Amino acid sequence: MPAKSPPPAPADPAPAPTAPPRPAADECCRGGCDWCVLDEYDAQLERYRRALAEWQARQAS
Repeated sequence: MPAKSPPPAPADPAPAPTAPPRPAADECCRGGCDWCVLDEYDAQLERYRRALAEWQARQAS
């Protein structure tokens, strides 16, 4: 009986992270708020980029 090849490594079950939605132009009042919706978007975008890089590294291994 021929030797069986090992089963393929399971794919990462976690889907790729999705980018946060960009705020609409009218969501920022341009009033110089201490924490603007654009600041929040930038923070979410940075978290997304880190998560995406980690996910891509898992896919490559």
